[in-house]
Amino acid sequence: MSSSWTTEIEAAVPAPRLFKATILDWHKLQDPKVGSGKIVSASPVEDDIGGVGSIRQFNFASGGPFAFIKERLDFLDVEKCEAKSTLAEGGALGIHVESSSIDIKVEPKAGGSVVKVTGTIKPLPGVNVAEVTEKARMAVTRIIKGCEAYLVANPGAYN
Repeated sequence: MSSSWTTEIEAAVPAPRLFKATILDWHKLQDPKVGSGKIVSASPVEDDIGGVGSIRQFNFASGGPFAFIKERLDFLDVEKCEAKSTLAEGGALGIHVESSSIDIKVEPKAGGSVVKVTGTIKPLPGVNVAEVTEKARMAVTRIIKGCEAYLVANPGAYN
């Protein structure tokens, strides 16, 4: 049985800037610019960087729970600042979850934006769903807040 979770993350930058940085230019902004040292590199796996069907890979520092994850971009609407991706390989796939996807929508809000995130996971039998869900929620929040901090410190970026 699948389980869903939601979270909202407020940011002090406009929705289009945050969306461009976190979704469209992810491969340039992840560690060392906005990362916490957990992501050592990020790169596209296929030529169509950022297009629907493209796959991006995040490689993690040693000592973490996973060596890498690959995400496939399933939906993208730049004008509405919306995207959906699915875990394609690595990470918790096959260890804790059978499948995992995430929907992100960045909406304007006075003084900045709000990122609305919905995650869906299908856990493997015996897996603590609450624990997996909380780890996913925290990881997404760290990425969004890292991009926000970079954009606040670099007001000319992604205008």
